[in-house]
Parts: sequence; C-alpha cells; structure tokens
Amino acid sequence: MGNRPEELRALIDSVAKQDGDPVRIAVVGNGSPVPEVPEGVRTTELPENLGIPGGRNVGIEMFGPAGREVDILLFLDDDGLLARTDTAELCREAFTADPELGIVSFRIADPDTGETQRRHVPRLRASDPMRSSRVTTFLGGANAVRTRVFADAGLLPADFFYAHEETDLAWRALNAGWQIDYRSDMVLYHPTTAPSRHAVYHRMVARNRVWLARRNLPLPLVPVYLGVWLLLTLLRRPSGAALKAWFGGFKEGWTSSAGPRRPMKWRTVWRLTRLGRPPVI
Repeated sequence: MGNRPEELRALIDSVAKQDGDPVRIAVVGNGSPVPEVPEGVRTTELPENLGIPGGRNVGIEMFGPAGREVDILLFLDDDGLLARTDTAELCREAFTADPELGIVSFRIADPDTGETQRRHVPRLRASDPMRSSRVTTFLGGANAVRTRVFADAGLLPADFFYAHEETDLAWRALNAGWQIDYRSDMVLYHPTTAPSRHAVYHRMVARNRVWLARRNLPLPLVPVYLGVWLLLTLLRRPSGAALKAWFGGFKEGWTSSAGPRRPMKWRTVWRLTRLGRPPVI
C-alpha cells in the first residue's frame, strides 16, 4: 500500500541476505506509489487498489504468464521480515524433494515475543505451532508456491479483494493433485495484529465464505459448510454492528456472482477429510 517504506526496505534486505542463488524481487504498488527500492527490484504501480489477490496476481505475472519465468514464487507481507537466511534454500530443498508439493505455508511469529497466533497455524489442531504438517490451506502473506500450481489451478480469485482467497486457491490446488505443507522452520516475523482491524472485515469474510462454497464445493456440502460457519459466527457473539455487516456480506454472497463454478471431486473431499479438515468447517 506504499505506507510502510521502512518496513518494506527491511523486508527486501532480509530477502537479499538469503543463502544460495539470489532471489528476484518484485514490488506491486497496489493503487499507491512504490517507495524507493534497491536497484534491480522490479516494480509496478497500479492506478487503483485491486485488493490483496488482485495485487498478488499482478505480481505473479511480473514473472511471465502464471509466473512461468521462475519455478517458485514467495509472497511476503510488506511489514514482514524473514527471520533466517536459509528460508529460500529450505524452500528449494522442499520443492525438489517432493514433486507433489505445490504450496508451503510459513510460520508467522511476532518479532518481539516470538509467539505465533493460533489463527496463523493453518489447521484445526493449532495448539502446537512448532509442529510441521500437511495442511489444507495456507497463509497469504507468508508462503511459497510452485508456479506450476498457477498453470494447473489458476490464479488467485481477484474479485474476493480480501479474505479467503488463499483457501480458494488451496482447494483448487488440492483438487489438481498438489499437496500443501505448513513449515514451522520457515519463519516470517510479523507484528501481532487482529484481522478485524480492517473496516471491511466482517462483510467480506461472510461474502467470500459464500463465494468460496458456491465456487468449489459439491452441491450437497454447500449448505452444510455455510450452516456450520453461521453457527460458529453466532457462538462467537460479535457486536451488533459486526453481526449486521456479516449478514449483509452473507446476503451479498448469494445475490452476486461468485465467478466460475468448478466443484471439487469427492476424492478431494476425502483427501481434505484425511488431512484433518473436511470441507464443512
């Protein structure tokens, strides 16, 4: 967004210090000017904010259609910082060792406390963030993706703008036969924040949840999935204003276009279930 130039420079420096072959870097000004960056960093400035998935899609294609100029793309929040210098090498080793591995989700840790928020562990059993495992989704601001995933499953859903775009891509990648890993040894330092700090949070979380189900789930699972999330939302007892925004987004998800519908195979539903997160929660 162009409002964190010092943090962005620190992130770029942490990428430049990675062991092994140099990592090529691209910065997208998502409706904002790009701050001054080191020589050799690719940049582009968009005339309007396309949202998180739209901006990342532009970044992907700065390395050719579907990113095909490179084998792996890292996505890092501009106020993050790679904690170690071996992260790029660990990514290379992971993707080389496992031809079915499509996406790696990093561990996000607070730079002051070292703690990882439970919501940043992309599985239901999230009590131990130091345990690496196969998972069914990933963290959008700290991950690595084999570019062949984009060729097979498509880019991020730009219309989502914010929220659940990672799960949409993850489900499509799993349906195409790829695997997703959460790696606790690949660490991005990032200040502890609450997602609800964004004014659009409740509306877009609800709208995109409906879109996610309509786009990707077999028809019998759509009402089950959305019914479970409706119940969970009510049990969390949000404020009246938050609940009003949530129901507004939920209605919008049904009355607006969700984009192309490509329901996952029942075999993929079973894979998700075996991985510990059936697509009803």
